[in-house]
Amino acid sequence: MNVTILKAQTIQEEKQSLIAVLKTLERRYNIRFSYIDKTIKDKKTILPSDGLTIEDVLNILKNETDLDFQILDNRFVVIKDFDTPKVSVITQQLDEIIINNYLTKGITKLNDGTTTIKPETFGILPGLIEPDILQTIQALPGVYSIDETVSNINIRGGTHDQNLFLWDGIKMYQSGHFFGLISAFNPYTTKQVNISKNGTRAKYGDGISSVIDMQLSDNIDNKFKAGAGFNLINADAYAKIPLSKKTELQLSTRRSLTDLIVTPTYDQYFKRVFQDSDLTDTKDDNYSISKNEDFYFYDVTAKFLYDITKKDRIRVHFLNVNNNLNYDEQSTVNDNSEALNSKLSQQNLATGITYTKDWSNTLSTSAQVYMSNYNLDATNFDILNNQRLIQENKVTDYSSKLDVNYEVNHQLKFNSGYQFSEIGVSNLEDVNNPIFRSYIKEVIRSHALYAETSLLSNSAKTNLKLGTRVNYYQKFNLILVEPRLSFSQRFLNDFRFEILGELKSQTTSQIIDLQNDFLGIEKRRWILSNNSDIPVIKSKQLSAGIHYHKNKLLVSAETYIKYVEGVTTRSQGFQNQYQFVKDIGSYQIKGVDLLVNKQFNDVVSTWIGYSYSKNDYTFSTVNNGNSFPNNVDIRHTLTLAGTYTYNNLKLALGLNWHSGKPTTNPIVNNEMVDGSINYESPNSSHLKDYLRTDCSATYDFNISNNTLATIGASIWNVTNKKNVINTYYTLEDNDVVSKIENLSLGITPNVSFRLQF
Repeated sequence: MNVTILKAQTIQEEKQSLIAVLKTLERRYNIRFSYIDKTIKDKKTILPSDGLTIEDVLNILKNETDLDFQILDNRFVVIKDFDTPKVSVITQQLDEIIINNYLTKGITKLNDGTTTIKPETFGILPGLIEPDILQTIQALPGVYSIDETVSNINIRGGTHDQNLFLWDGIKMYQSGHFFGLISAFNPYTTKQVNISKNGTRAKYGDGISSVIDMQLSDNIDNKFKAGAGFNLINADAYAKIPLSKKTELQLSTRRSLTDLIVTPTYDQYFKRVFQDSDLTDTKDDNYSISKNEDFYFYDVTAKFLYDITKKDRIRVHFLNVNNNLNYDEQSTVNDNSEALNSKLSQQNLATGITYTKDWSNTLSTSAQVYMSNYNLDATNFDILNNQRLIQENKVTDYSSKLDVNYEVNHQLKFNSGYQFSEIGVSNLEDVNNPIFRSYIKEVIRSHALYAETSLLSNSAKTNLKLGTRVNYYQKFNLILVEPRLSFSQRFLNDFRFEILGELKSQTTSQIIDLQNDFLGIEKRRWILSNNSDIPVIKSKQLSAGIHYHKNKLLVSAETYIKYVEGVTTRSQGFQNQYQFVKDIGSYQIKGVDLLVNKQFNDVVSTWIGYSYSKNDYTFSTVNNGNSFPNNVDIRHTLTLAGTYTYNNLKLALGLNWHSGKPTTNPIVNNEMVDGSINYESPNSSHLKDYLRTDCSATYDFNISNNTLATIGASIWNVTNKKNVINTYYTLEDNDVVSKIENLSLGITPNVSFRLQF
């Protein structure tokens, strides 16, 4: 096609955004475009006529956009500025994207088993009107929360502390606000979230269940951007502020409105979080807790970007996450009135600095040092017993990392590096009556070396990542070698076969000593392995999957087996005959994840997901060494959902069902033996099935040329179903066995309003 014809078509066609044109061409020619976001931002072009060859189409786009379009093979096309060096051409997403708009817009499935979420372009999910990061990942197969919180996410049968949460490369020890109902990480400053359930990159240590890697924007685009909004729980604001051509400051803050205004959403959250805690336990007819509790949370993030040169960059990171609760206790015993203040605070403070250097078009290095500090403090007054209890749990994590990337070409890449960590964990208990004080502090220093090779075939049909991480724990003189594998093979054009495998370990875990620890609200405390009664936790996992994707239909099936050893009974939250037993054991889970996702013309997306798994404990002495169901052994999980997008309107409706959680009941007609509850076999019964229906809607509209507004509304648990999420038994003073039930969130409405500038 000659230049004259190109110009003629340009005159006749109306221009539209380049990204919209690219999406149309991807569907039309079954190809994938790879690019850096800022390269195509604000670019406009015509939509080339149907029937043209791909070469003619790319020539039109080159003339219209002044960008270079390079065909790597018959499927992938790289877009770059003509003066962009090679290292910037091969972007992170190159040849890796398997499925765009996975379930909803902004979620992408990659061919190494990783799922990527981009909150900035996020569509909508049932029950959510904002892109809450840790709520969103629960839409993925194999991910759920047994108690509806983001501070107890179970991925393939693991406990929450077995997930590695990284914020801009910094390990986080607190993940939730409102003690677990809201993600602690502001989605409006988070550029991308990478979730890996298996076949993890060798550069990641810890997190035997998963890695959830949250990344802020790392590029300076010299454009001011800001936004603010509120819902019935909190208000927030963020800004991306250019300071000069080489510097930028990213800021965000969020604070709850709960201490300023009481809303229906807060009422439901309050009932859910504080049920069965010291705040709602009246203990005695003459004893009451006043209703003037003071609860609030906030978070503040800041990132400073400085491009020293085109090849040298410095980034400074800061995050502060905080929850605070105060309430008064008072009694009228013996006609005397006394009031004392109990309180609970939870904070994760993180700061770090990263230096990146591009040595050439093929070699780059990145060095990072950070500090992550977690504090959980509680003061609890028991007036009836004239007792004051102080509890503290503190974690201080100092880490440094050096990461090296060498890219021979777009088909062959190497990644290697070194990480040093010093983690100190302390626990304090101080009682005034009777006088008792316990303070324990442990420190572990570790060194890790890792190396990984990525291979991509000429046709981009075969992808292989093979790596190894070697951890040395200085205190125990222990060396652990952890191979990692990710293999993907596309065949018959529309099918892909996948194998993932990994060995991993971690030295940090959370335990529960007593169910009323930390006022019964944040029961878990961090501890460190001592390589004896608290071993280093180790895991092995292997999975295989097959995926079919054509004409916006995805059919996916994945089976896996995971074995974890070194878990303690104290870390599993038993509330039966093993609540106070100390033992070491393991669990093994076998499962299958199935998903069918059909999209219709970028307007409707529907999906059905089903998971089956069998998760069993084995401890050395508990239950005579015989295996029994895990506390989070959910055999069947089913999700039905759909989203609808029309112009600026987005709607979502979904149903979540799973079989009941295992529980241990007292033996009928023989509930008591020798003054103790006489239980049946551990976890031999189940709660009733869980069922919840959610819906949500958002609408975008322009207030001015530079201001976009979004209003949203959602209802969690539309039918107000009373789901029992936990049951346990206590022995009352009159030797009566009492049954305690914890309920899920009831019908919970929420509305939001946002502005983007």
